[in-house]
Amino acid sequence: MTKYAFVIDQRKCIGCHACTVACKAEHDVPIGVYRTWVKYIEKGEFPNSRRYFLVNRCNHCDDAPCVAICPTKALYKRSDGIVDFDANRCIGCKSCMQACPYDALYIDPYSHTAAKCNYCAHRTEVGMEPACVVVCPVHAIVAGDMHDPHTEIARIIAREPVRVRKPEQGTKPNVYYVGAEEAAINPEVAVEELPHMTMWSTLLKPHYEDESAIDMGKSLRPLQTINSLKPYRPVEAVRREAADAHVVYDTPKNTAPWGWKVAAYLATKALGAGVMMVAALALALYGLQGTLSGTMNALL
Repeated sequence: MTKYAFVIDQRKCIGCHACTVACKAEHDVPIGVYRTWVKYIEKGEFPNSRRYFLVNRCNHCDDAPCVAICPTKALYKRSDGIVDFDANRCIGCKSCMQACPYDALYIDPYSHTAAKCNYCAHRTEVGMEPACVVVCPVHAIVAGDMHDPHTEIARIIAREPVRVRKPEQGTKPNVYYVGAEEAAINPEVAVEELPHMTMWSTLLKPHYEDESAIDMGKSLRPLQTINSLKPYRPVEAVRREAADAHVVYDTPKNTAPWGWKVAAYLATKALGAGVMMVAALALALYGLQGTLSGTMNALL
C-alpha cells in the first residue's frame, strides 16, 4: 500500500527558505503563517561558530492527534498516508492546533479555518512532486512512497540513520531527518532567550478599517505581528547560564490557542447535544406510546 513521506537531509540544507516561499506561492499562504518553515540554530563562538538548519512542517503522523480531536472531521488521514483537510468543514475551533505537538497548524487570517501542509496532494495525485521538493536547490527534500523499495526515499531510509521530531509523543511521524543537529531537532536543547532575527514574513498583512486607505497610503491601524518575543536578558548573561546552542531564527509558536471562544463552543455544543438527546428520547417515547395504544385498541 502506498505511504507518502518526506526525508529532509539537513547535511545539504542551506537555509535558503526556497521551500517556504514555494509553499506560500503554491497554496497562497498569507503573510505571517506557514505550512513549512526553517529554524536556525547557532553553536559555538567566533571563530569556531556554526549555524544549523531544521526544516519544519506537518509530519503526516500515522496516529495524528489533530485528526482524532477534530469535531467535524475536517482533518482526515488518507489511504496513501497524507493527512489532509477540508476547509469547508472546518469551524475554526483550534482543537487541532492545541493537539499538534509540532506547531504545524495555523488559522488562516482570511478564511478563519485551519490549514497546514497537505503534501501538495493536488500535485501528488497527478504524478507531480510537492512544490518544496521541486524548488530545493540542493535536493535536501525528498518525497515519495516509502513502501516502494525502488523509490529514492525508501533507499535513503533503508541506508541512512534517520530521526523524527518528538518520538516520545507516540504520533508515529512520517517526516524523517538525516544529519539533523541535536540542538535543532530537540526543542529542549537550544536556548530561545536570545532575540530572534525578524523577517518581514513574520508580520501579518496590514489591517485597515477602510480599504480605500491602502491607495492613499494611510494606515489606520498599524501592522500586527504574531511574533511576540519574550523580554531578553543581555547576551553575555544568557551565554554564561546556557548551553552552547541557541535559536537565532524561528517562526511564532501557537502557544495556548484556546480561549473563551473555544470554551463557549464546547459549552454550547454540550447544551445542543443535550437538547437533541432529550428531543430524540421524547420522540422515541411518544412513538412507543402510540404503538402500545394501537396494540391495545386492536386487542379490544
